[in-house]
Amino acid sequence: MTEREYGKLVQDMAPKSPIVKDCINAFWIGGLICAIGQLIMNGYTALGLDETNAATAMSMTLVVLSALLTGLSLYDDIAKHAGAGTLVPITGFANAIASPAVEFKTENWINGVGSKMFIIAGPVIVYGVAASVVYGFIYWLTTVL
Repeated sequence: MTEREYGKLVQDMAPKSPIVKDCINAFWIGGLICAIGQLIMNGYTALGLDETNAATAMSMTLVVLSALLTGLSLYDDIAKHAGAGTLVPITGFANAIASPAVEFKTENWINGVGSKMFIIAGPVIVYGVAASVVYGFIYWLTTVL
């Protein structure tokens, strides 16, 4: 059997991805997460916070809820149906940090939770901070000169 024939066999045997269904689920579940975030923000605004502080409080609330759902093993169940719909909002970032912490808690607090917590999200943080420094420097150069 040639490599090409083997590739065709694997492609024929692999389950077909329901891409339209996956896109629809990602859209409505991701939209639902954003709508819940908007409701939380409206609630904080009704409590007297200005828009900036309400947005900050809403983001922190979504992060806590996501970490809680991850710890209870519910976030993964939602993500199985939503796919990228749960990864794109800030809740996906919180899940990326909380998941390894939950997974490696049996190793102990230092070698397990402490060192593995940023295994997925670490590169995002590092390159995000590095990019913001570069962009900030470029912005500074263009406004000063």
